[in-house]
Amino acid sequence: MSSRLTARRYAKALLQIGDQQGNVPQLQQELDMVAAAVAANADLSRLVASPLVLPTKKAEVFETILAKANVSQTLRHFFRVVAEAGRLNLLPELRRTFADLVDERAGIVEAKVASAQPLSETQAQALVASLAARTGKTIRLTWSQDAALLGGLKVQVGSTVLDASLQGQLRQLKTQLLSA
Repeated sequence: MSSRLTARRYAKALLQIGDQQGNVPQLQQELDMVAAAVAANADLSRLVASPLVLPTKKAEVFETILAKANVSQTLRHFFRVVAEAGRLNLLPELRRTFADLVDERAGIVEAKVASAQPLSETQAQALVASLAARTGKTIRLTWSQDAALLGGLKVQVGSTVLDASLQGQLRQLKTQLLSA
């Protein structure tokens, strides 16, 4: 089974536990904090990634660290299960997947926008409004600059890509000219 699917199963389980206890936002905040702490600490990162350290030892170390960080009992128990299953290396993917599931439930989708030039605030607001009307969901915009686009923009919402870039239009024109 791929790591993405495995992380999704664990994230769904944590979300169900959070639903039952009514503390999904707290769990998300704590999960983000733990993932950031692991990413920021080279020793913790090595511990999580190391196949040489026994899963039970990883679980013990993680339990100690999480207790000192005042992480909820729910998340500590969750990490014990994950560690003992030898899946701590999935932490970054698990955090992303959990956040995606929470967003999905709240009707929030991420729109990744690439453009040759930065978008003005007015352009960004108009784009968000247009995408929200098109998808019927709340849009969270993430922007990146891509000088190769020459002009215009490229938008990805889920698996749908909308290419309104000059580069894309030139590619289409080339295809039409070559097929004529």
